[in-house]
Amino acid sequence: MSQRKTHIQRGMALLIVLWTVAALSLLVTGLVQSVRREVKLAASSRDFVVADALGQAAIHLVLRQLVAKPEAVSSLVQVDTLFQGVAMKVQVLPLSGLIDINSASEALLSSLFVVAGKRDSADAEALARAVSEYRAQKNGRGQPRGFEAIEDLLQVPGVVYPLYARLTGLITADYRGSGRVNPLAAPSDVLVVLADGDWQRALQISQARDAGQVGVDTTSLNANFIDSASTKRFRLVARVPLGNGAWLLSSRVVDLGDGAKTGLPWRTLNVERRVEPALSKG
Repeated sequence: MSQRKTHIQRGMALLIVLWTVAALSLLVTGLVQSVRREVKLAASSRDFVVADALGQAAIHLVLRQLVAKPEAVSSLVQVDTLFQGVAMKVQVLPLSGLIDINSASEALLSSLFVVAGKRDSADAEALARAVSEYRAQKNGRGQPRGFEAIEDLLQVPGVVYPLYARLTGLITADYRGSGRVNPLAAPSDVLVVLADGDWQRALQISQARDAGQVGVDTTSLNANFIDSASTKRFRLVARVPLGNGAWLLSSRVVDLGDGAKTGLPWRTLNVERRVEPALSKG
């Protein structure tokens, strides 16, 4: 009887040892995976910081050229730059080429919501009225409060984040111009809005402009939405490779005519960073 009891005790001890080993193995495996994730996260964070520094350096190189000849950029252009051996493209976009949510007409806003926001006409018109009513509300000084940043658009009733995300590359709150758009400075998505959704007309204008054609014909666009205004406010976007197939879009909005307070030839209005994911294969 005692021998049987001894065997049972030994069996229980062996079982406890096996369970302990299994538990320790799972713990070690979990720790290894956690460490690997931390290493990847640290490497990703380092790559992001380095890429952003490269992008901002490229932007400052282009800004120096703009300060020297600001009148030379009246339309959207791409500038090739090289810094520390990294080739980057910097897009220089006059803010007159974006839709100003502070001054755009309800008709232009409605077209924006239909074409870029993918809303039906009735919904788009209601949203355009809501934007107009929101920016007309008085602040503490009795003045229309307007939008200080494009993110403020999310405070407008009916503007949900998926809708806002579709509009971010087409709008600005920093221009404060006539409410119209200069098509020669407008990115292709804005041109489609100005063409009332006709992407073929927008593509023809974009291709002619980017090819350096003189006297680009813009008469096919909605005349109520466009003008030829120039500006000293620009959005510069550097596209920097992250090494994993993704890209960092590092941007800066500047005013070249208002730098006295900073001691620089320009004043920075906004700085943003956004990761463009790698294209999936297949």
